[in-house]
Amino acid sequence: MNGLPKRRADGELGNTVEGYLLWQARIAEAERRAQMFVRPMEWLTTSQRTEIERHYVADSLQRARRDLERIAARSLSLRVEYERRYQQLRRRCLALTLTVCAVLTTVATLLSAL
Repeated sequence: MNGLPKRRADGELGNTVEGYLLWQARIAEAERRAQMFVRPMEWLTTSQRTEIERHYVADSLQRARRDLERIAARSLSLRVEYERRYQQLRRRCLALTLTVCAVLTTVATLLSAL
């Protein structure tokens, strides 16, 4: 074996890597904002500053996770809705096609009988 992960269906590995990288960027952004938040508080000790930064990052990531979960749930509901509408459209197109074929067959049969 070459040690490389096998490619999964629908680019699942790519989605996983992309998600990981996006989450790491979110963590870095939260840490940067936490440092900016405590910078003007010069009276804080180093341990107090670190503790506030840790809480700020934890809160930011918790809110980001909730936002992502809400977006994922909405995406899933939209997917279900669009798939249902697509199935309805396919049925309508099939019914129209069959109707047109039946009409053309009937007309052709009538014309050939003349």
